[in-house]
Amino acid sequence: MRGNTATIGITAFAKDQLGDVVYLELPEVGATVTRGQPFGVVESTKAVSELFAPVSGKVTKINKSLVDAPEGINDDPHEKGWMIEIEMSSPADANELLSAKQYEELLAAEH
Repeated sequence: MRGNTATIGITAFAKDQLGDVVYLELPEVGATVTRGQPFGVVESTKAVSELFAPVSGKVTKINKSLVDAPEGINDDPHEKGWMIEIEMSSPADANELLSAKQYEELLAAEH
């Protein structure tokens, strides 16, 4: 997150659970997304899954290279595999998200 801009994608754990990503559907720039609601679809060799927005706001940028070559998610989900950027309508929503460390601790506790 930078200011009130959030970069959204999936975690390496989610990518591993999905398997190889073969298709990605993302919203258009200018679309509004709502926290907890689907904003796109990812299809892998194992499943088709909806992508849920962690925050609400307006889509300001999409990673067009992933739409044409969704396998980029498989290679680097945290850096090159980002999906959309959102100008958050309520930046305080981000305070309710887990940090990377908290997420890793949660996964470790579950496995």
